[in-house]
Amino acid sequence: MPAELQKVFALPCGVDFARELVRGLVDRLGDAPPEEMAQTLLFLNSGRMQRRVREEFDRLGTRFLPRLHLVTDLSRFPVPGLPPAAPPLRRKLELARLVDQLARGLPAFETGSGIFTLTDSLAALMDEMHSEGVAPEALERLDIRDSHAEHWRQSLQFIRIVSQFFAADSDPHPEMRQRRVIEHFAHSWAEMPNPPRVIVAGSTGSRGATRLLMQAVATLPEGALVLPGYDFDMPKMAWNSLYSGPFPIEDHPQFRFRALLDALSMSTDQVQPWTKATPPAPARNALVSLALRPSPVTDQWMQEGQGLSDLPKACQDITLIEAADPRQEALSLALVLRDAVERGQSAALITPDRMLTRRVTAALDRWGIVPDDSAGLPLALSAPGRLIRHLARLPCAPLTLDALLVVLKHPLVATGGASRGDHLRFTRDLELKLRRDGPAFPTPQAIQDWAGAVGGDCALWGDWLARILAQIAPPTKQPVSAWLETHLTLLSGFAAGPAGTVEASELWQAEAGRAAWRVVAELRGEAEEALEVSAGNYADLIDSLLDKGQVRNPLAAHPKVIFLGTLEARVHGADLAILAGLNEKSWPEAPAPDPWLSRQMRLEAGLLLPERQIGLSAHDFQQAIGAPKVVLSRARRDAEAETVPSRWLNRLLNLMEGLPHAQGPEALQAMRARGGKWMAMAQVLEAPTVTVPPAPRPAPRPPEDARPRQLSVTAIKTLIRDPYAIYARNVLRLNPLDPLTPEPDPRLRGEALHLVVERFVDAFDPQMTAEDAQALLMQIAEDALTEMISWPSVQRLWLARIARIAPNLVAQEFGRRAEGSPALIETKGGVDLAKLNFRLTAKPDRIDVLRDGSAVVYDYKSGTVPTDPQVAAFDKQLPLEAAMITRGAFAELGPRAVAAMRYIRLGGTGECRTLKLAPEDVEETWAKLEALLARYLRRDQGFVPRRALETTRERSDYDQISRFGEWDITDLSVPEDVG
Repeated sequence: MPAELQKVFALPCGVDFARELVRGLVDRLGDAPPEEMAQTLLFLNSGRMQRRVREEFDRLGTRFLPRLHLVTDLSRFPVPGLPPAAPPLRRKLELARLVDQLARGLPAFETGSGIFTLTDSLAALMDEMHSEGVAPEALERLDIRDSHAEHWRQSLQFIRIVSQFFAADSDPHPEMRQRRVIEHFAHSWAEMPNPPRVIVAGSTGSRGATRLLMQAVATLPEGALVLPGYDFDMPKMAWNSLYSGPFPIEDHPQFRFRALLDALSMSTDQVQPWTKATPPAPARNALVSLALRPSPVTDQWMQEGQGLSDLPKACQDITLIEAADPRQEALSLALVLRDAVERGQSAALITPDRMLTRRVTAALDRWGIVPDDSAGLPLALSAPGRLIRHLARLPCAPLTLDALLVVLKHPLVATGGASRGDHLRFTRDLELKLRRDGPAFPTPQAIQDWAGAVGGDCALWGDWLARILAQIAPPTKQPVSAWLETHLTLLSGFAAGPAGTVEASELWQAEAGRAAWRVVAELRGEAEEALEVSAGNYADLIDSLLDKGQVRNPLAAHPKVIFLGTLEARVHGADLAILAGLNEKSWPEAPAPDPWLSRQMRLEAGLLLPERQIGLSAHDFQQAIGAPKVVLSRARRDAEAETVPSRWLNRLLNLMEGLPHAQGPEALQAMRARGGKWMAMAQVLEAPTVTVPPAPRPAPRPPEDARPRQLSVTAIKTLIRDPYAIYARNVLRLNPLDPLTPEPDPRLRGEALHLVVERFVDAFDPQMTAEDAQALLMQIAEDALTEMISWPSVQRLWLARIARIAPNLVAQEFGRRAEGSPALIETKGGVDLAKLNFRLTAKPDRIDVLRDGSAVVYDYKSGTVPTDPQVAAFDKQLPLEAAMITRGAFAELGPRAVAAMRYIRLGGTGECRTLKLAPEDVEETWAKLEALLARYLRRDQGFVPRRALETTRERSDYDQISRFGEWDITDLSVPEDVG
């Protein structure tokens, strides 16, 4: 081959790219003067590759190094007459302002998301247009005469926004500036009599600007390209098939090389090896190359597959782990990494699944192994990042208890000087108060009133918290700068604490704090007054800025264990490569939907097709699987459903199954067997060392003097249906904790409706008209619901229900007043059972005295009314209240006969139902109560859980304490003396 054509070199899959790159460069310049190496320009694709190249040069001893640069550094190279690139954040805010203006000018337009989500999508398109050298005019010439023409026309209205950023007098975009710098270098090198030696290594030319640089370098006398992971096994026919349809097959791992060589007017057989290094497993590379053939030519499996032989030997260093779930996958991989460490081998875990890497990191922690994670911790998940995000979201909605507690319990709050222990103690007390008594949406005044009632240091703490919460901006549109100042005020106040300073706090300290401050400082410097956004959009902006940041783990990482993203697969050079998370939508990730351009429009405009990212991921897979030893892993199921294997893994397994002459099925079985050993070890590691038998159904028997000597009539139903609940509440003094997020539940509805009826009965005048009575009821209901219910939508809903039953309730009230008058409303009374040394208490909803002196007892039900069989067996409230009235339980009434017992339903149609119980039935109920209480006051009677609940699905507040689930409702109870 003529020397002038030897411009493009490559290294095969599986070789240590950085090591062979340095070796080839040293071999070529071994006899040249030392300054030749120092004058060489070497452009690399990533920072990690740059570090690896330096390490390989250091390994060879003292020598001059080439001038190392990253391809992305070109956007910052100084060029005469070319101003610096505009900061991305400034361009983002400018673009957001334009998008916001246009969106408000289209009444029928709905973004479907925040304004900054739309802006980021449009900015990504603008980046791609700059990188690929596509001018806005190219989009105007697109043919949009299809079934979705109106959608694409609206898209083009937004795309026209970016045209002003392509103007010659605008501040250059980083991608635009990179292209201009490359064009400047290409022009300068062409005019030089002796241009420098320039090498571009490690890049596939997937971006337009990078491809432009590689084209320029390929024209230099001493320019060279070194491609990573080139498939030397791929025949000419397969290369040609990459353009066999209406769309190029960009999801093939080698497509970018074909596109680059076409741009250089070169054929694929003109690519030369950079060194004589052979891949660790040539037979495996040939198998993978055949498996990844483009879809149109997979018929070549039958033809070329005949040339493969002895697949068990080719795949002897591949382990396949098909775990049942992500937990088993992570633990199995952790065991693989631990084994590699013990053997002194270097291992690289390669996956795009960040959740999987966190699981593996947690599993490795039991052996004290800290991996070198190239991605680090996302800044948004660091302690400062979480606090910044939480506080940015506070103005988006009314303050809730859970949102307040997330902030107050954050580890960086109140670290500026005062005692954090006192802060946490007051936070706990406030939480219990708000859980129990509300309000559902805490206000500064409510917090201040509670703290003032407690007094002491708590009052000072409450004043501090109320003062900060009062500064939360209302959810109206404001400039980004105004939102930021409010945000910083909240950050400073919460971090400082009641008597501290933000400078003394831990907020901006350590690496994560400093990274977060850089984000905030950059936003403060770029925020413009012209852009007014809502609270939600400002929070989205903060999220997007923090999501781009990473924080390195401050702990010293193990030198033999490294976690990499798929893009860095060509860098690792490890003895063992673990390709993890090999499921569809993970590796490869599904292409993001493009709201701006269809595939055909992208193809016509010269932009990249959505399959490009899949092709790059496929190339990463092909490189990584060529390592000396490989572990392939996936989980057959995730948290939601069965998973689908990665298309590349699927192809590989299917090809091996279809090659029985080469012992493909046997090789696959051996791969799975090797993976099965690791999964078996994971199961053994997870197996408990002590077997704990399931707990029996309990029936605790406390001493007689510890048993409750007083119950309410409503608790009698619980004693019959779920005696264990009485034991837990009245003997152990365990009360269920109120929910962290209050909701308008049935209990609250009942309390609110009872208050409405109580006030209505008190204000009712028999002389008023029915219309006036209904108006009075509705006014009382509206006032009571506004007072008790914090959710406006629920207020309207419950008010409508009351309006529906109001005529019936009012008519019934007139009828009741004709028979008698209310004597007691929500008044507590009690009766002593002297023989049992027990007191029964009650608080009837209403007791009326009729004209003949007898009483009628009422019970309001906001839910369903108990049936007669339920009253006879379980729901004894009304009969027991009637028996108490006859025994003089209420001093205001004295002993008197009970004429009737009635339920009034505060729902449905508002019906009133009278119990069909005679006086002798009431006395029989009282006798049964005495027998029931006598039995439960004896030492030999246990309190059985879930004795007779209405349904098996009904939940008891004490199911967890009674260990329900370890025993079944059909199990017999096991009595046990306690106390």
